[in-house]
Amino acid sequence: MADKQRTFVTSKEKKDIKGHTQSPTPYLPLPPKSAYLPTSKDEMEALGWEQADVIIFSGDAYVDHPSFGAAVIGRTLQSIGLKVAIVPQPNWRDDLRDFKKLGRPRLFFGVSAGAMDSMVNHYTANRRLRHDDAYTPGGRHGMRPDYPTIVYSKILKDLYPDVPVIAGGIEASLRRVAHYDYWQDRLRPSILADASADMIVYGMGEKPMKEIVNRLEKGEKIEEIKDVKQTVIFTSEKPKEGDIILSSYEECLKDKKKQALNFRHVEEESNKIEGKTLWQSTGGRMIKINPMFPPLSTEETNASYDLPYTRMPHPRYRGKTIPAYDMIRHSVCLHRGCFGGCAFCTISAHQGKFISSRSKDSILKEVKKVTEMPDFKGYISDLGGPSANMYAMGGKNKEICRKCARPSCLHPKPCPNLDNNHAPLLDIYRSVDALPQIKKSFIGSGVRYDLAMAPAKDEKTDAINKKYIQELIADHVSGRLKVAPEHTSEKVLDCMRKPSFSLFHKFKRTFDKVNEEKGLRQQLIPYFISSHPACMEEDMAELAAETKKLNFQLEQVQDFTPTPMTVATEIYYTGYHPYTGEKVFTARTEKEKLAQREFFFWYKPENKAHIVSELRKMGRKDLVAALYDNPPRHHGMAPRGRTIPLKDNSPKASTHRRKRH
Repeated sequence: MADKQRTFVTSKEKKDIKGHTQSPTPYLPLPPKSAYLPTSKDEMEALGWEQADVIIFSGDAYVDHPSFGAAVIGRTLQSIGLKVAIVPQPNWRDDLRDFKKLGRPRLFFGVSAGAMDSMVNHYTANRRLRHDDAYTPGGRHGMRPDYPTIVYSKILKDLYPDVPVIAGGIEASLRRVAHYDYWQDRLRPSILADASADMIVYGMGEKPMKEIVNRLEKGEKIEEIKDVKQTVIFTSEKPKEGDIILSSYEECLKDKKKQALNFRHVEEESNKIEGKTLWQSTGGRMIKINPMFPPLSTEETNASYDLPYTRMPHPRYRGKTIPAYDMIRHSVCLHRGCFGGCAFCTISAHQGKFISSRSKDSILKEVKKVTEMPDFKGYISDLGGPSANMYAMGGKNKEICRKCARPSCLHPKPCPNLDNNHAPLLDIYRSVDALPQIKKSFIGSGVRYDLAMAPAKDEKTDAINKKYIQELIADHVSGRLKVAPEHTSEKVLDCMRKPSFSLFHKFKRTFDKVNEEKGLRQQLIPYFISSHPACMEEDMAELAAETKKLNFQLEQVQDFTPTPMTVATEIYYTGYHPYTGEKVFTARTEKEKLAQREFFFWYKPENKAHIVSELRKMGRKDLVAALYDNPPRHHGMAPRGRTIPLKDNSPKASTHRRKRH
């Protein structure tokens, strides 16, 4: 998952895109319960089942959609002939009737915390409790515990000690080795050591789950299955030649440099086509982390998205909305994986850096399903992926990719072997827009403008990529185009594995030019992060001055939150960069973090006195003048808190532009 702290828009953004996406309303009509995987004993009996083969316990509400992991695994196992049931958001605080109601499965229990790490879901960057949960009906908070992977698996093992428990999902995947837990401010062992699971499946789970089922059906016991890729187990086996033995959990507790080096091994092996097996001793027992499967083929990727999802929440939630579903209900994912390698992002640790793309036919088939939804008004909210514009991309020479251990294909410079031709993606956009039911398709996922602007050393590809940027801006922006420069400081950007801010300047000039030529008044919304490793107060002050010069009053901002399995988190915890061994400053105290964040909002009157005082202490009177001597002009931008009226970008106008293709 990509960094999922940015999955949902604000209430202001919902107003800005009114008319283009469906506002939250109860989902009517819904398919009958028999169209879903069963969630109750009554639903199982209605299908004629006495016992399920697999029962999945999930921390999320059950939405039968390919963006929700429990549904994907459930439908995948169903496709190979299994009877699969789901228990969404079981109550762990009562007499545990939810854990008993479906009885014991024939093969195993599956456990997932949900589509987000539970601690990211529950707490802010300041460790304050959130008041809502986007994956719960009505956005209600408190429907899952902290660390559901641990809580659910322990309950199931206590109730059914002889039934295998297999944990998966984001939380288990990103905590598969010893990791820093920001919310407890300590190093924790692999989640396998704390959970009562027999096995962890990490990453995208279709292939490992199919292999596990195949071997269980052949009579193997769960404790005998030791070599399935993308699984983590306790074992008495011995490492083989060529395997990597990580420093033990206990060694890492004593020496943070060893933890940093461990992370480098984990990241490099996760980003290889053929990685090595990793081993880590924890509490005197050996944990074996089998390598990832190679990237899915187009046919395998299609197979996952072509399963018979209803694309709707289960009827049990009738009358209630699920915020996470509202944001993706009319969207279509084009691919998996991300080769950006951003230091604060977990996508490649979970999905890998190599892109697995769907075929055009598979994508158009799903788009047509969206158009048949009863609430569809003609607008696709997103044709995207972990990064919107990596569809069908990869290395020109695949043999070079097989040997590559670089965590990023874009940093410090785009790889010369990378094929960044946007022609296949343009073809998808145009083919979707050509469908008679489509008024307009938008790109809501984050766009890597550095990828689209990277020189291809091929005039034809460069021309296509230029055309991609123009069409993206002219035809696929819902009033606001979100991009992520993240910072303005070259030093901080290098630590983030992001491109120079000068590239954002170049992209903004193109954005403004296309808007002027087309008579549009669209907003460019940049994301920025404060308190990231290598960032100091002075860097934030310069960011404030730089963005003021560009007439931005920032709204889409966040404070860096350390999440398991990222370079930035390892730097935050250890103080060292895993690849250089050098010390790196990171704001850690609440006072330091708030001081950095304050510079985002330099324009608020209540912040001025403190900011001026801090800048004078730094000896930066030039920045005082830059921020406060001249007010921002806001031409081409909407003042903060106002919505820009869209000219020629309305639903009515969009049909006119679509016909040019």
